[in-house]
Amino acid sequence: MTLKNHYYCGMKADNNKYWTAFYTKPRNEKKVAERLNDSGYEIYCPVRTVLKQWSDRKKKVKEVLFTSYIFGFVDENQRKEILKDQGVVSSVFWLNRPVKIPNDEIQAIQSFLDENPSAEAVSVPQIGDKIQISSGPLKGEGGVVQKIKGNKIVLLLDVLGVSLQAEVPSSQLV
Repeated sequence: MTLKNHYYCGMKADNNKYWTAFYTKPRNEKKVAERLNDSGYEIYCPVRTVLKQWSDRKKKVKEVLFTSYIFGFVDENQRKEILKDQGVVSSVFWLNRPVKIPNDEIQAIQSFLDENPSAEAVSVPQIGDKIQISSGPLKGEGGVVQKIKGNKIVLLLDVLGVSLQAEVPSSQLV
């Protein structure tokens, strides 16, 4: 299987087609993308190059950048057909409609990965998110993000029925 950092090979001006996102079964992104591309759909599955260490060797492998997501340049009929694939769970919706991703955003991801093949996607907590502390003295406690200060997050914790505000390094959060 040869998957590059992108599948995009130029796009015809078609007013009915748009980039959208599909949610896939876990660990099926590359297989689904390859199968749909082979069926004639224009699918993009961003991957990054990672050096993996085994006990006896090191090897560069292609890893999916956005877990459980692929992108397709489709019209509405093609979107519905793609949903019939065994590895596709659903379309990604925004305001009760399939999300439409601007072409320049897809191109920006492709360009970025071309220049930074080992890039990593990280989710950034937002104010109001419920998160859990993964290490440190408050390990296992959950809280709500109140404020973000650089690489530290201010959480509102409910411990023993008392609200406690704590400043926690973002590296200790899940």
